[in-house]
Amino acid sequence: MNSTQVAFPYRIDERGRTALADEARHVRDLIEQVLFTSPGERVNRPTFGSGVLQLVFAGASDALAATVQASVLAALQRWLGERIQVADVRASALDARLTVEIDYVVLRTGERRSERFEREV
Repeated sequence: MNSTQVAFPYRIDERGRTALADEARHVRDLIEQVLFTSPGERVNRPTFGSGVLQLVFAGASDALAATVQASVLAALQRWLGERIQVADVRASALDARLTVEIDYVVLRTGERRSERFEREV
C-alpha cells in the first residue's frame, strides 16, 4: 500500500492543489519538523520539538555533539517512536550551521533510510 500525505512545508503543486508527499518523503518531513521545532513554538503542543537549535550557540565541542545527539534521539523516540526506529544520530555545528544525520528504519515498511538535515540559525 503506497500512501500519500500532505507535503511539508505546505505548498500548492503545479496543478493548483495541495502538494502531496509519498510515505518516505512524509516521514522525512516529520523528522525535520521534530528537529527544527523549538519547544513552546506550537500552541497546542508546547513540548513538541527537540530544542537543538538553541544548542548551536553553546560553542562547538564534543559535549555539545553528545547533547545534540541525545536530544535528537529522545525527541524522535517521543514524537515518532511509532513510525521509525532510530539506528544512529550524528550531529555537528560549525559557526551558525547545524547538521544532523540520522539513520533510521520506517517501521511500517521496514525500509532503512539515512537523511541529512541542515539549518542555518
